[in-house]
Amino acid sequence: MTRVPATATRRRYDNTLRREKAGQTAFRIVDAATELLRESSIRHWGALTIRGVAERAGVNERTVFRHFPNERALRDAVMMRLEEQAGVNLANLRLDGIPDAALRIFSHVSSYPPESRPPLDPTLADASRRQHQALLAAVGEAAPQWPESDRKLVAAMFDVLWGIASYERLMVDWQFDHDEAARAITWTIGLLQQAVLNGTPPTPANKLHRS
Repeated sequence: MTRVPATATRRRYDNTLRREKAGQTAFRIVDAATELLRESSIRHWGALTIRGVAERAGVNERTVFRHFPNERALRDAVMMRLEEQAGVNLANLRLDGIPDAALRIFSHVSSYPPESRPPLDPTLADASRRQHQALLAAVGEAAPQWPESDRKLVAAMFDVLWGIASYERLMVDWQFDHDEAARAITWTIGLLQQAVLNGTPPTPANKLHRS
């Protein structure tokens, strides 16, 4: 029987111990970065600097760089942690899992401070108010038997769909041209319109969510 030298056994033990400690340190650094992000809007990642995270984690900047070569690598690790915390696995996402994934994302985001928005110009604020009233009236006329909360929810979704932000996101993030962006939005509006005409109210969230 071949005997393993004690020095080799000791070396493997030391290497394993170092890897475990390194893993714990990296985990603590990502924890600290996640805590910093939680103190601001989830959309504002300006606090996730190497210096700021090092201070929160109680390590020096060199230690952070040892595990994450740059801020992008650190932020990528934080994003993966956020997805884990939300319970969202994008690699295995399927069509029937999209509603559940959306609910998980929204539930996670709700634990962060809301992002403050500057007040609208009075002309824009008045236009927004008139749009809301018009959409509420249109939905109310088509579905007078629905609870007010359901009518308001549907009117709000029409407002989201025809909003400039939705159109611009399709143009910029998805790189659609005008025709494709307009087609995507009007198609979705048509589906929502048909649901109202068919008497299909919004499904309660607790019936969509599957633990």
